[in-house]
Amino acid sequence: MASVGAEQWSSRFAFIMAAVGSSVGLGNLWRFSAELGTNGGAAFLVIYLVCIILVGIPVLMSEFMIGRAGQAASAVGSQADIAVRSGVSRSWSAGAWFGMVSSFLIVSFYCVVAAWVLNYLVKFLGNSFSGLPAGDIAAKFPSMVGNPVSVLPYFLIFAGLTTWLVARGVNKGIETSARLLMPLFFILLAGLALYSIFSGMESGGTGQALGFMFAPDFSRITPEVMISALGQACFSIGIGNAIMITYGSYLPGNVDIPRAAVGISLIDTLVAVTAGLAIFPIVFSNELDFRAGAGIFFQTLPIALAEHAYIGAAFFFLAFFAAITSSVSLLEPTTAYVSEKFGIGKAEAAALTGIAITALGFGSLYSQDFFKFIDQGLVAPILAPMSALLVVLFTGWRLSKTIIKEQFSSGSENLGNVLMVFVRYIAPIFVAVILVMSVWDRYFT
Repeated sequence: MASVGAEQWSSRFAFIMAAVGSSVGLGNLWRFSAELGTNGGAAFLVIYLVCIILVGIPVLMSEFMIGRAGQAASAVGSQADIAVRSGVSRSWSAGAWFGMVSSFLIVSFYCVVAAWVLNYLVKFLGNSFSGLPAGDIAAKFPSMVGNPVSVLPYFLIFAGLTTWLVARGVNKGIETSARLLMPLFFILLAGLALYSIFSGMESGGTGQALGFMFAPDFSRITPEVMISALGQACFSIGIGNAIMITYGSYLPGNVDIPRAAVGISLIDTLVAVTAGLAIFPIVFSNELDFRAGAGIFFQTLPIALAEHAYIGAAFFFLAFFAAITSSVSLLEPTTAYVSEKFGIGKAEAAALTGIAITALGFGSLYSQDFFKFIDQGLVAPILAPMSALLVVLFTGWRLSKTIIKEQFSSGSENLGNVLMVFVRYIAPIFVAVILVMSVWDRYFT
């Protein structure tokens, strides 16, 4: 049953593209490569894949179920409604609340990172890196971050575009952008990966990259690597942000939720791995630092591609596509809630939330300390894992078994039942570990 008063995806393909567009963002390109580079390569990837199976897919399925079963258009309304119908306290909607606040905060600084992406896109299109020494190219990133006015127009353009797409609604805004941009994204990503692999063969960079990514050295696995992989798995798929609960509320009854959760998670993982194949052969071919962290995208790649302006521009076009589909999904939960709560139209609600995230984004644009506090002090260690934990505890132990059964079609009942074992007994433990270790690492070490 579709949520009362909610728009619906026009087709299963539209839903898959929108959900994949939400999960496939800068986390798959910028953050995944940074985490892979600094946490042992293939060893990190193995743990990451295990976390996707044990945590990512079960939480994603839970969020879709809450959204579709709940008779509301917003994530908070859906979880509150389904809690009442399950005979438990409406306070369980705190899971969606934490997620909604998390997505709102993320999109505010996401617009800042997207502004950096647009700035580098323009630089590559203008061939601005050609002929420059590596040190000068690397210095452009901290110089840009330290001069917010230089990217202010890009920040405002990106925030405005995000707001406009959300204001157009599910079908004309979110769905249309995902259906147009995601196929282009996949084509561009595949092309860049092939370019990177073939161009790095003669120098040996491709062989080094493949060994780094796919030949695990299990001695590199440490508790820190495991926590990083678990956190990246959650961040990459986009769970704990109320996005997939909101998207689930637009989901027609004929969509197979367990299979959709598995499929979307696999596509997201494939994109992350392909992004690594697009980046690391270039990095190793040019003998650059593969442990550069966040700088791998804004410093290492520009150095490697300084004399290949259009390839560099293609990388940052790719990042822009990823950023806009994700930012739209991040703004949607708050917009849906404001529209439902105050009884106003989607366009008005989007305008209000768009102004709010732009105002908050100025803090991240002009202060790296504020940026890091929002990202590393609130969202990553507290809000997102708390949301995911409450969602799986609610779905596994409080959600009515009748409602659960209704959300599994006959073809996926066995798969759904297996995933529910993960929801009840495995995912809560892993997510709780993320929550405790992240808070401990951020505030007590």
